[in-house]
Amino acid sequence: MESKSIGVLTGGGDCPGLNAAIRAVTKTAIVRGYRVFGFRDGLSGLMEEDYEELDMSKTSGIIDRGGTILGTTGIDPASIEDYAPEGARLFEKLNMKALIIIGGNTTLTIASRLYDKGLPIVGIPKTIDNDVVGTDFSIGFHTAVEIATNALDRLRSTAESHNRVMMLEVMGRDSGWIATYAGLANGADAILIPEIPVDVDNLCDMLVHRFGTGKRFSVVVVAEGARIGGASYKEGGKLGGVSRALEAMIQEHTGLESRTTLLGHVQRGGTPIAYDRILATTYGVKAIDLIDGGQFGHMAALQGSQVKAVPLAEAADVLKMVDLDVFRIAEIFFG
Repeated sequence: MESKSIGVLTGGGDCPGLNAAIRAVTKTAIVRGYRVFGFRDGLSGLMEEDYEELDMSKTSGIIDRGGTILGTTGIDPASIEDYAPEGARLFEKLNMKALIIIGGNTTLTIASRLYDKGLPIVGIPKTIDNDVVGTDFSIGFHTAVEIATNALDRLRSTAESHNRVMMLEVMGRDSGWIATYAGLANGADAILIPEIPVDVDNLCDMLVHRFGTGKRFSVVVVAEGARIGGASYKEGGKLGGVSRALEAMIQEHTGLESRTTLLGHVQRGGTPIAYDRILATTYGVKAIDLIDGGQFGHMAALQGSQVKAVPLAEAADVLKMVDLDVFRIAEIFFG
């Protein structure tokens, strides 16, 4: 009888550490006697039956590579609602015991729905936004924080040289995890996140006070989903641009010279730092453990110092917001 196989795909936005997870899944599965099929371009590849067999050679030397060798795309959850019958036939065709879906909030929501429809699914959380419920950290988050922190460090030196307010806008969608952690690491003078509406008057008063007490520069980190007057900002139909609006407001209300940098997709590219390589590797091994143990409908999740099995249903249709206890620590150093 043909040996059982396992499928794997990466869905949603790219992030550092995906290849490390693919490598861990593939090599662990092969050692345990499975064949491994990688679906190209995320859930689209699954629906279109576009796949390739992965082996030791194809996944050798990729632990430090950014992006994903399988490719990835986002997909409307509604487009896969009726996929289960086709999926069952594909699973039978490939003698596939389970499919590992590596994704963020939207992709894991789809994974949960596929499991509810009867397909054997296991999840791995990845997203620089770190907004997946049920896990302390997702693959890619720490590398994005490192990149944002380095950018803030560089902006501080130019802010000080020119007596300016320098703002860095970072990703995160509707949560402020990247902004909070990078701002804490940098010692930013203000951190603006979606979880706490921006009080422009208080921000301007703080900046003026800093300049009045001899601190003639300021560094502000802004999450792309930060809200002014209860409203978020969009550019080209996507979240972003709130820091440009704030730049104009600050200059108008304070007279202080302000400059904005949008970090953008730089946060999602390039080599993963060691933490994300290790996290992705442990998640990949845990995913195979879940399959061997018949724990379908679960994802590998970091809770404290242990990687545990968490039901996909816990991560579906909900966002993990910033722990305000962490934010309050950063807040001590504002101003």
